[in-house]
Parts: sequence; structure tokens; C-alpha cells
Amino acid sequence: MSCLALSLQPANGSDILLQTREWFPPSRALGALSAFRQTRRAFAANKNANNAPDDAYAAESIGDDPLAASSGQVIVGVESRYRIVYRLVNGIYVLGITVADHDNSVNVFECIHIVNQAVSVVVTACRGVDVTPEKLSRKYAEIYMALDIVLRGVSNIRLAAMLATMHGESIAKMVHSAIDTENKIRGADNWSSVEVHSVEHQAAIEAFANARFELPPETLEAGDELAASLAPVAGEQQQQEEQKPEESQVEKDPFAASDAINKPQELVGGFKKTRDPSATDLTTALEGLDVTTLPPPEATQSTHINVEGFEGNYGGVEFGHEQASLGEAFEGFNDAWGGGLDVSEFVGTTKAPKPQGLGGVELLQTGPDAATKATGAGSGAGTPLDNLVTKTEMKGPEMYISEEISAEFRESLLARVGLMGVVYLRTLPPKTAGDKETEFSFRVEGTSAVKRFAIQNSRVSSLGNGMFHVRTAASEQPIPIMKFSLLPRLTPLPLRVRLIKRHTGSLLSVMIQYASNPDLVAPLNDVTFVLKLPVDPTLLNVSPKAVLNRSEKEIKWHVPEIPLKGSPGRLRARMPVDSSEDDEEIEVVGYVKFSAQATQSLSGVSLRPASEGKTDFYEVSHRFESGVYLCN
Repeated sequence: MSCLALSLQPANGSDILLQTREWFPPSRALGALSAFRQTRRAFAANKNANNAPDDAYAAESIGDDPLAASSGQVIVGVESRYRIVYRLVNGIYVLGITVADHDNSVNVFECIHIVNQAVSVVVTACRGVDVTPEKLSRKYAEIYMALDIVLRGVSNIRLAAMLATMHGESIAKMVHSAIDTENKIRGADNWSSVEVHSVEHQAAIEAFANARFELPPETLEAGDELAASLAPVAGEQQQQEEQKPEESQVEKDPFAASDAINKPQELVGGFKKTRDPSATDLTTALEGLDVTTLPPPEATQSTHINVEGFEGNYGGVEFGHEQASLGEAFEGFNDAWGGGLDVSEFVGTTKAPKPQGLGGVELLQTGPDAATKATGAGSGAGTPLDNLVTKTEMKGPEMYISEEISAEFRESLLARVGLMGVVYLRTLPPKTAGDKETEFSFRVEGTSAVKRFAIQNSRVSSLGNGMFHVRTAASEQPIPIMKFSLLPRLTPLPLRVRLIKRHTGSLLSVMIQYASNPDLVAPLNDVTFVLKLPVDPTLLNVSPKAVLNRSEKEIKWHVPEIPLKGSPGRLRARMPVDSSEDDEEIEVVGYVKFSAQATQSLSGVSLRPASEGKTDFYEVSHRFESGVYLCN
């Protein structure tokens, strides 16, 4: 339903031709044409109002700038709105009418294509661009039939065939011969000429499906001879079976001695001799045996990496300076205390003692010093339970910022980064505050790097210039009142991570380098590095020690503290893989998990009272943690 109607409208005068689709009422098409004429005259009148007001022809001038600026289409109508696609050919407007869509449900480009084809029909009928109403009336029938076909959709090949026969003697030839002409131009055959071959092909299939063949006797005899030559042993067995019935026909004395008494003893007489020469062939016997191929010599050599911060020999399994064989090199690796490749050494062998008698409360204290602290429990002072019960009382409302940072590193380059922060308000408990609402004003500073700010309108209102007013009821849980995000180019990174992998022969080596941001308030503690492995390793070597999770196919390193300044830390892992370096590239991804608390937020955003010297709330320690922090 891209184009509903085509029309030819002169610049001065009534419409010449209107061709519509079957379901589109001509009355609506005439209304759209009338609205287009009024719009065209209004544009022309506004343009020439200051030039010659006494000229009657100036109000109906064609080629005016406002109409030309509409890019060949204009929307007309008030209640029923239509889009008119128009082309002007020497005083004759070729118009295409379609609906004015607001949801992109109509293909406007297809309507434009139909109008352009109608212009080709008009120009061909008038033998050039000198298109006048008189010339159109001479070829009115041809133009009417051609536009009817164009309105329903026609290819360029068929349109060219129609235009070539427009000045012929017969209109029917122009309309009906176009389909055959298109087939000839495309190189296709008519179905009438191809149908004969299809019938013959179907008849041949049915004839072969119902045919029955009988083999001649000569062929059957030749097959029997070939089968006898291929299976001589089977023939001998059949002869023996034929001889046994003949012997059974002779009557035997049931009290006669057995023939086995007179038979000499034979040690190997019970073994059957085979006549198959392939049984003694050693190649045939070893044909189905799989022998594991050794890795190339390059896989046993150490790889030297000359990258700043990553220097050293790493990337291969060193079997020793004497270049021992593969079997001798792995001979001692099953030792959990000296091998270095046994997975059992990555899990601690010592088990924490389980205190008895507290009915499950002993889970609050685990570790080597559990027994030492348990001895002081009788005095009733300094126990972990006392620390859990002790809690600082709130003096007033507290506010803090919780931030989550996500980043992706591709080798040493930062691919993408994002930080999302949430401002939380912790009111006094309902038991202390009662029905009194928490209400105060505050201001937000350090927002130069903020990309977007969003506030909870039900509790917070903006006063302008970074000032906000909060009013809310008391709650037991912290209330999120604001959210913000930072610009990627101004987002600070607490930790830079770099992953390098080397695939040499059948050995995969991975190294993760990390360095802390020296501008942090405090160093990061309890950082976890997770390396996703492509396969479940049979042999593994890591440095420093890590925990292997076979179900998840991952290695975890726990770093207690990352100093703010100093040399970058390194985490290494080596394992053999089935594929070689020439095969498809192996994908290895590392994740980092951390969290921290500090007096300053990571983004630099701070919360201050609305007026100096007035303490309406207390700004407590801010928090930030990692979201999706990965390197690949």
C-alpha cells in the first residue's frame, strides 16, 4: 500500500488524469489533489506577494522555492492527511498519493520509484520533455493503461518493453506482450516449451520405478564361483557336514572300545591352524593401536618475553639443562611437595581444628588462633561476641556514596569503562525518631566529571546550583536518593590490569600484571583474580599459589594487599592443551573482584552541608566495588 493513486495535474487548469487502486475511493484522491493545488498556490502567493501584486499569473507561478524545498513531497489535508510525491515536467505535475505515516509503516521510497516510472511513461508518450495537455490527450489511452500497470508494480525490464511499444499500432500488444518480453530478456523459457521435458522426465521415473529385472543364469553361476573362491573355508566345513551323516548311517557296536585309546598323545593337536596369511602380519595387528605423539621440541623450551614490566623466561616447561626426555621430566611431578604440577598442592592440606561444646557458635571464629582466643572466654572479656554486640550509636542522619566501576582491558589498552554511583541516606531508626520526618538541605560538590544526575523526586527536590533538599520518613534500611554516572574519559581507574598469553606448541602460558592507582586514599585489600580456562587442565603450574575450581574451569588468586606504589604484581599459569599454535586462537579471560571503603569517593563527588558550620547530617565512609572488571 505504498502508492494509492497517480494523477497528472497541470500548473494551470483542471486535472488531466487520475488513476487509483480498487480500494481507494476516488473522492478522497480528488480531495488530496485539491489540497495540493491550494498548497502550491499558497506557496506561490507568499513568494510573489512583494513583487507584482497586480499580476494574476504571479499567484500561480510554478517552480517556486518553498515547494522546491520540500524535496519532492509534501503533506496536505487537515482531517485526512496524505503525502503527495510530485514531479514537475514542463508545466505538468506527476503526482503520487500515499498516506502520511507517522510510524514508518509505509515505504515512501517505493512510492517515489512509482512516480519516477510514471514520469518515464509521460515523457515517452510525448516524445520528449515538451509535455503539454494537447500531446497527452493524443496518447490518453496508452498513458491510462500504462499508468494502471505502473501503479500495481512493474519491473524496469517490463517498463522498458512497454515504453518501446507505446507508439505501436495495438494497445493490447503493449500490455500483454510485456511479460513474454521480460522472460526473453532475462533468458528464461516459457512454461509451454519446458512442460514437455517435465512430462517426459516424470514418465521415465515411473517406468524405472515399476521395472523388474531377472538375472540370466550365466550371471548367477559367475557369482557363485566368485563366492566359492572368496570363502574356501566355508566350503570345507560344508563337505565335513555332508560326510558326517554318511558315517552315522553305519551301525556301531555300543560295547566296542573307544578309538581314543589307540590315538597317540599330541601336545599341539588341539590347536587349529589358520590359513589366513594376514594373521601373521605385524602391520595389521598394530593397525588399530593409537600412539600418543610427543609435542614438538619448541614446546619444551622456555619462551623469553621482552616486554616492559614482563621480562623473564616464561612460557614453556623447563625440563632441565640436560634436556631430559618427556617421560623422565614428568616422572617426579606427581609429588605433591616438590613437583609443582600436582593440583592437590593448591588446596591447603591443614584443616582448622573444630572447637567443641558451643553448639555452632564456634563458626564465628575460625583459624589457627581459635584455641588461643578460646582460653580467654572464661574471663568474659575480649570475646568476639562482645565485639558483635558493641555498636556505635547514631548522632543524626548519615549519608554516603556507593559506587560500582566496570572496565575492560584488551592487553594494555582500556577498551571501555563505566562508573555508576548511588547516594544513600541512613536516617535515625524509627524507634529513636518516632513519627518525626528527616528533613535537611545539602549540596553536592566535585561534579565536573558527572555525565548524568538522577534524583528520587518523592524524597529529594533540587534548589539549583548543586543544592538539594531531602524530606523523608524514618527507615531501618539505607534509602537511595540519588544516582549518577561519570564520563568515560574522566572516570578514575583504581586498578590497571594486563593479560598476556603465549601459545607455543601444545603449551599455553598466561600472565596477568596489575598495578594500583597511586592516587587512591588507601591501598586495595583482599583482591581476587579469576582466570577462566579454556579446558579442564590435566597438568597445571601457577605462580603464586592459587585455587583451582574444576567444575567452573577457573583459577583464583587472592592478593591480601596491593601497594599504591611499587613494581607491578604478576600472576602466572601454564598448562598443556590439545590444540597447537596453528589452530584456532584460544580465548582466555580474567576477572578482578575488589571492594574498599574510604573517606573520599572514587569519583571525587562529595556531600557537604548547605551552610557552613551547620551539621544537619554526617558524611560517613564511602564505598566502591568492582562490577564487570575484566581483561582479555
